[in-house]
Amino acid sequence: MAAKVRRNDTVEIMTGKDSGKRGEVRRVLPKEQRLVVSGANIVKRHRRQRTAPEASAIVEVEAPLHVSNVRVVCPACTQAVRVGFRILEAGRKIRFCKRCNESVD
Repeated sequence: MAAKVRRNDTVEIMTGKDSGKRGEVRRVLPKEQRLVVSGANIVKRHRRQRTAPEASAIVEVEAPLHVSNVRVVCPACTQAVRVGFRILEAGRKIRFCKRCNESVD
């Protein structure tokens, strides 16, 4: 995955029932190549009753999306773009927008 999408990035969902929605990345699961986007891919889970005051319920949870189904939104051009990597003179590696050539970091 090479960290093209990171936590707190704004992403746009490209496929599925939530295509076109934008949200912030809450969690990244690099081994599974998935990420959790706030307000997207909501699924219902049935929660069992555990103790007396906590009742059973149907809870809506944000499920992980595959990283290939989202694109990073560039802060400069505000469009969903592909991201590349560039090494600066100081030796630091940064991400850049392939559309407007601006830094995404």
